[in-house]
Amino acid sequence: MAAARYDVEKGGRNGEGKQRYSPQAEHLYPPQRDGEREWVPWFVPLVAAVNIVLFAVAMYVNNCPAHASRRGGGGAGACVARGFLHRFSFQPLSENPLLGPSSATLQKLGALVWDKVVQEHQGWRLVTCIWLHAGVAHLLANMVSLVLIGLRLEQQFGYVRIGIIYLVSGVGGSVLSSLFVRNTISVGASGALFGLLGAMLSELFTNWTIYSNKAAALVTLLIVIAINLAIGILPHVDNFAHIGGFLTGFLLGFVFLMRPHYGWMQRYVLPSDVKYTSKKYLAYQWALLAVASVLAVVGFAVGLGMLFRGVNANDHCGWCHYLSCVPTSRWSCGK
Repeated sequence: MAAARYDVEKGGRNGEGKQRYSPQAEHLYPPQRDGEREWVPWFVPLVAAVNIVLFAVAMYVNNCPAHASRRGGGGAGACVARGFLHRFSFQPLSENPLLGPSSATLQKLGALVWDKVVQEHQGWRLVTCIWLHAGVAHLLANMVSLVLIGLRLEQQFGYVRIGIIYLVSGVGGSVLSSLFVRNTISVGASGALFGLLGAMLSELFTNWTIYSNKAAALVTLLIVIAINLAIGILPHVDNFAHIGGFLTGFLLGFVFLMRPHYGWMQRYVLPSDVKYTSKKYLAYQWALLAVASVLAVVGFAVGLGMLFRGVNANDHCGWCHYLSCVPTSRWSCGK
């Protein structure tokens, strides 16, 4: 396999051809070049496993039959799949159509709730909410996306860099969500997942020289991002968490995913009499890293400052609510 990778990405052992990267295989991801370490992914599978376990814990704590019987009126029969799931059965579909626990259970376990974060100073909810999910459908959608996106990124860049981007992007999504959404709870790893998408886009820009078919990589990635953000304008979807996570990941990608440029890597295969650049990274890569670092720090400082002062971002942006929900004749967005 190493020899095959060498032939495709370096142009063959005898220098035939100059194709650096074949977008026909996986042009959403950066190429793995000969001599670079290839990591064995474990962080992404661990995150997926933890999310699944925590969902099971949430269902155990939820205990729909017990809580329904306390309310009286034979409500226990409304719990979905009570016959074989028993304590782990889901809330009635009228309460949670995603097949999951109640809102009260999610709040108890750490869901993002504006008044608890700001008025009761429970800032830890900015982190805990990204480990909770509203239902089976919500959990499966996010975990499948995490595996599809995260495994290859971790293989390319390692668990430290991808772990930082994932977790910090999740918090970034929580901060932006809290600034605009006050009347509903928010849970899910979507902000962290959008952070990985944002990092993929900035990785493409900062490592521009190592992609041979730049247009295909850029267009494909932009289409994927646009489709996912467009889904967020539907009701009951927190697109502010998506946007906050994406912007955070986009900035962090410039900081953590910078790779040596193509010319520097080619020094291993060029003839000895051919000159090559001695600089591992190009000036524009360092410039992007510096600007992104400043913007990330300033953005978090301003966002957290506004949040804990109780600022309602909707008062400063009258049209921003359309970023999360666009009302149509088929649905309304509520208040």
